[in-house]
Amino acid sequence: MADDTPRFSVSRVTRFYVPLLLQGFSQSLSYPLVAGIVTHGAHGVNALTAFSQGQMIMFMIGALGGGLVTTGLVFAKTYFGYVTFKRLNALMMGTLLALQCVPALPGLDDWVFGGFFHLPPDLASVARETLLWGVFMNAGFFLRNVPMVVLFNNLESGKSNNATLARIFVTLGFSVVFPRVDLVGPYWGLFALTVGVWVETLLTWLYARPYVALLPNRPDGADAHRRHVALLPSPAALLAEQFNFTLPLALGGFLLASAPLVVAAFVARTAHAADMLAIHYVTLGVANPVAFAALKLQTVSVKFTPEYPGDRRLLAYAVIAGLCLGIIPFLFSTPLVGDWYFGTFQNVPAHIRPTARLAIGLYSLIAVIHAVRARIEGIAAAQKRPKAVMCGQIAYTLSLFATLALLLPLGVPGWAMAVTAIFVAPVCVTLAVYAALTVSARAERARAAADR
Repeated sequence: MADDTPRFSVSRVTRFYVPLLLQGFSQSLSYPLVAGIVTHGAHGVNALTAFSQGQMIMFMIGALGGGLVTTGLVFAKTYFGYVTFKRLNALMMGTLLALQCVPALPGLDDWVFGGFFHLPPDLASVARETLLWGVFMNAGFFLRNVPMVVLFNNLESGKSNNATLARIFVTLGFSVVFPRVDLVGPYWGLFALTVGVWVETLLTWLYARPYVALLPNRPDGADAHRRHVALLPSPAALLAEQFNFTLPLALGGFLLASAPLVVAAFVARTAHAADMLAIHYVTLGVANPVAFAALKLQTVSVKFTPEYPGDRRLLAYAVIAGLCLGIIPFLFSTPLVGDWYFGTFQNVPAHIRPTARLAIGLYSLIAVIHAVRARIEGIAAAQKRPKAVMCGQIAYTLSLFATLALLLPLGVPGWAMAVTAIFVAPVCVTLAVYAALTVSARAERARAAADR
């Protein structure tokens, strides 16, 4: 096993973070790649709205398992911790995949897609089918959690990234070939995504297998296994411990993933809603990969914890990394790159392309905010304070909703409402997590003083 508490150095952190950064960026890159398949179908760019809304519900439900990787980083460092984590992951996977099918049930689907999202019947059907058949893609994500945790705990983020790059190459291949052979529309887009995810999952398992065999305290034979188990808490107790840790992260992750749905519901009620939603989704196709790359600093923060009081070296690293990542959306705001991407590749109508370029330019600083947020969330997770993380995610949802509710009656354009809310919310996350950790630390000092 790799050293469990690696020392901070810029080179060591960079070697661990760069593969994670590429992984976060490339994972999200899959979605704008298949957008070229989706938008060249019968419904044009409007199909991307329905496709994205179906997937957002899928990701919102899947986010209830979003704390599993962090749970594995903390608990799956020994053989029995690993086995217990596999059980927890399997139980949550089965439950959440079943839950994913519920909004697609007849009757309920009309209320969700036609009522809440204001989609016309043909687009509501696209969103429903995307959600239902997305079960196969989401299953791949859940199964990937276990080997990914093994690789991260061994500081082998590069191998995990290799598997993600294979996913991107597969998806890229589909995005080039499918439009040329007229395999276009949301269903072929979902097929391309699903195959890529399963390629990544299988490769991640292959990379992780040698490290599973090296887990500490792994018994060699049946007798040794029984003796070792006798010294441990019951499997149910081990499972309950991990579940209790992941539950606040799961609830907070659900609130966090529901944010795009909240934004879409508000934007759909503004003037020129179809254009506003199109701008929102095509710009998120660029902004989200950058944001997810910045959020990978949470994993770095879990592994590289502060070494002394006031150690803020990783904070400075996060700010610099965020500024570097911000160059990417800035490039998409330029005429050379932006007009090609939004016009040729994404098939965005000419009259909204300048606004799309402006919006993506404004997103250039979002990576700094997410990187700083990720650093403090990682510290909270490493200290086994998932409730602090959940407080931040609750703050994210409430601040997002409040910002949108304030701007809607003021007549602010839908795309500007979305950009403003997406900036305000992660700032509130960071402040809330800092506040929660400060309150916890003061309470601990007060208890320690009382005990003395």
